[in-house]
Amino acid sequence: MTKIQIQFFFSALTIASLLLTGSTTVVAQQHYFRSDNGLAKDDSVALPSDFGDEDALVWKAELAPGHSSPCVFGDYIFITTYEDDQLATIGLSRQSGEVLWKQLTKVKDIEKYHPVGSPAAATIACDGERVYSFFGSFGMQCYSLDGEVIWSKPMAPYRNEFGSGGSPIVKDGRVFLIQDHDIDSFVIAIDVKTGKTIWKAQRELATRSYSTPSLRKTADGDELLVAGALRLTAYDVKTGKEKWWVDGLARIVNTTASVVGDMVFIATWSPGGDLGERISMEPWDDATKTYDKDSNGKIVRTELPDDSPVLNRFFRIDLNQDKGLDKYEWERHARVFELARNAIFAIKPTGSGDLTNSCIQWEYERGIPYVASPLTYRGVIYMAKDGGIATLVNAKNGKLHEQGRLSGRGNYYASPVAGDGKIYFASERGVITVIEAGTEFNVINSYDFGSRIYGTPVIDDGQLLIRTNDSLYCYKKP
Repeated sequence: MTKIQIQFFFSALTIASLLLTGSTTVVAQQHYFRSDNGLAKDDSVALPSDFGDEDALVWKAELAPGHSSPCVFGDYIFITTYEDDQLATIGLSRQSGEVLWKQLTKVKDIEKYHPVGSPAAATIACDGERVYSFFGSFGMQCYSLDGEVIWSKPMAPYRNEFGSGGSPIVKDGRVFLIQDHDIDSFVIAIDVKTGKTIWKAQRELATRSYSTPSLRKTADGDELLVAGALRLTAYDVKTGKEKWWVDGLARIVNTTASVVGDMVFIATWSPGGDLGERISMEPWDDATKTYDKDSNGKIVRTELPDDSPVLNRFFRIDLNQDKGLDKYEWERHARVFELARNAIFAIKPTGSGDLTNSCIQWEYERGIPYVASPLTYRGVIYMAKDGGIATLVNAKNGKLHEQGRLSGRGNYYASPVAGDGKIYFASERGVITVIEAGTEFNVINSYDFGSRIYGTPVIDDGQLLIRTNDSLYCYKKP
């Protein structure tokens, strides 16, 4: 999700986006999830739109399942997979898709994960010298570009029956990772050479989320932007100290914040956060009077009615896993439901501390994506909502341009990407819809890959890399 500053600066937008997009122009060696904000490095390079054209297919490589996106560096593509209880980090040839090396990560147990999730969900980060691979079932491992193990850092397990989702990012000798779970949430900075912890900040108020952090460059140094339940927080990358925060996010956050110029954009959505459809929990005193039938000061599953919103969330609310909810556990999660909002915010951070009431430039509440991070391109923000609804919003003022129906129905886990005046949306069902960039919704083409897509496509050097559940495709305009 990116954004533009001024409609006036349409021509400068591409440059600003590239500079900001994780400093891809300034530090070309650092690649990680959305480090390019979903934008082609050179917007003038032609990109394909017809994936049924055999002349556009450079190569296709069969690949084991996984939800991570390709990480491209030089002649390498790095990716993770999970099949037959094996977690693998793989290096492929950029030229042919041939597997150059494969390293298995041995674990005691595979983490629990969502039915549509994967233990190979995190996208690899690369700084041009080393490859950083994270699995929620293990932790982080560092490899050379040729696949030699440099260091391993066990970090698992985590309390979360849906698994881990955030990916590592890398900058200036540090690998950053956020892990927000039911308990023991944290953000960490790791030394790229040794794997040792530089700093680790506990996130005591955080509940489970699956976001990847992003970076913001300021006159006072870089900030690490962490989007979690209810709050976007900026940390000092050198010390891990909180610098500022904005409240008003959803109760579960999957998307990544993006930076363009001096603006930060974050869109979050979770069930029960829309007006008219909000989920709420009774005050504790009322709940115990109604449900605590044995008057022991705790509420167990069998005491709750079938239509209670607590029932299917009991595991995450029961922090100590004693199969009973006490006052602290109940009120902690009731607060999450009460404060959660579904919206996209445009934030212009100035100052420190709580910026909620001073720095939000605009907000918009329709068509907000659940998992797919929004994209900003040529002054327009593009969002893909589950069900196949694309929403186009003015990045300067948050006004709606248009909504349209994408060819791919169903859910959207992959984030949109853009280049050459085209926006690419990939649905879970495997349909990619290509639309024209602009304020109107115009479909150029669509193609059904016949296999599910979870990882975000990557545009690099005029090529489009698309990962499906069983293959990795490389396309280039003929």
